[in-house]
Amino acid sequence: MMINKQIRLILATCVLSTIAACAPVDRWGAVQPDYEALLRRTGTPPIEIPEEVLPSMAQPVPLPVPAEGQALPLSVEEAIMISLQYNRDLHVRQLNPVIAGTFEQIARGVFDPEVFAEMQYYRERASETSRATGEQFGTQGSDTSVVAGVRQSLPTGTELEATVEHERNLSNRTPDQQTARVGLSVTQSLLRGFGPAVNMIDVRQAALDHSASLYELRGYIEALVADTEIAYWNYVLAEQEIAIFENAAKVASQQRDEIEQRIAVGVLPRIEAAASRAEVALREQALIDARSQLESQRLRLVRLLGPGAAAGLDLQVRPTTGPAIDAQPITDLPERLQLAEQARPDINEARLRLQQDRLEVLVTKNGLLPRLELFAGLGRTGYADTFSQSVKELDGDTYDFTAGLRFSHFLGNRSAEARHVAARATRRQSAEAVANLLQIVRLDVHLAATEVERTRQQISATAATRALQEQTLVAEKERFDVGASTSLLVAQAQRDLLTIQIAEVEAVINYRTALVQLYLSEGSLLERRGIRLGDPQRP
Repeated sequence: MMINKQIRLILATCVLSTIAACAPVDRWGAVQPDYEALLRRTGTPPIEIPEEVLPSMAQPVPLPVPAEGQALPLSVEEAIMISLQYNRDLHVRQLNPVIAGTFEQIARGVFDPEVFAEMQYYRERASETSRATGEQFGTQGSDTSVVAGVRQSLPTGTELEATVEHERNLSNRTPDQQTARVGLSVTQSLLRGFGPAVNMIDVRQAALDHSASLYELRGYIEALVADTEIAYWNYVLAEQEIAIFENAAKVASQQRDEIEQRIAVGVLPRIEAAASRAEVALREQALIDARSQLESQRLRLVRLLGPGAAAGLDLQVRPTTGPAIDAQPITDLPERLQLAEQARPDINEARLRLQQDRLEVLVTKNGLLPRLELFAGLGRTGYADTFSQSVKELDGDTYDFTAGLRFSHFLGNRSAEARHVAARATRRQSAEAVANLLQIVRLDVHLAATEVERTRQQISATAATRALQEQTLVAEKERFDVGASTSLLVAQAQRDLLTIQIAEVEAVINYRTALVQLYLSEGSLLERRGIRLGDPQRP
């Protein structure tokens, strides 16, 4: 009879296994949850952006409000402030320090105490054979055990665990017995993993990573401010170029009309009309290109501003800040170089990464050591036939004590050796990268200062050239009026004047752009624009 039951059990197991093989579990409807419905039911609080990653201006500028159907009046300060508040790329990057900051808490969480508990029930019915008589007899019993306690890892490399246990044994062959026990165990690492200098490295590395992410965010904000300001000035330049081209087109049209009138009365030959008409056509072509350039610059500026969905890229902008500036020579280049080495976000981030790599060398060096642990455990136990009595018996002279050493080490230890070599190489690589970056920073400042000086000198040079070119055009017109010149030469003089007028405006805009690049290369752009951001350095 027992054999038949076993055969039926085996057959049933085979049938169930065959059914399961034909219907894989990952295709069952029961294990295909509706995640969207689950997310809707699960309320997740919004992430709070900390103040340290929110840029603010020392003197806030009120945001402009456009009139109905009118372009948005915008100064360069307002453009920067709007971009800091609404730029979508910045919103994305502001979450990086928030994420990086959680890893420090994760690393510290390793040392949080852990409460644990376990309850187990076991029941048995069996048949045994008496060794004395050879007769079979039935046995049945049950065991119930409960254990609870708390364990904690310490930065010293110590593992502590305190437990409270209760066990009850019931059987038809033995009397009822209940056991109560309290115990304490301590495990101390003596070589690998010994001391807070090693065990707190993850916490320190996570803190450095958080600070590095703040420097990375600062670098992006500086780049955003620079891009916004440069885009603003490029838009101003495009507007002024259109004004110059429109005036040039108007002058060319007047010159053409005057020449055609002279041709009509026979003062000039018909051949003189070609040059004036070609000049008008050229001015119209240039005006078309200038208007297209203005629209392109507007789109770039609006993209950096990041307006809401209501306006989007259709937002029209009217700059209110003029490009005029009092250009001053650079006389403090050594101080700017020193400032760049101290303030540039990328060099500060690289220094923090180097500190992380140095700490990693300590981790891998500690990993070369064998694992040697000292452990000890002490407990007191009470035995009785009732729970309350077993607890009272804890005051008795029963106890248990365990102590010893645990040792392990890989022969050859190649993995640990390789990790240590990799960590040392990475540290040297980071040190070389910092030294190389310092050279790049100094080069950036030198190049930016050179460009500032060049554009500063171009401002006065183009202004002088424009004044002379205006005189040349006047003289050429006077010669044309008395028949000593041709319309082609007048058109050429007008073209030269137009070129230098554009160059004069470009010189001012280029100077402003060069200043922004200089401030960006020395890491002072945010302070110079009155923008504050949380200090990445923490104790």
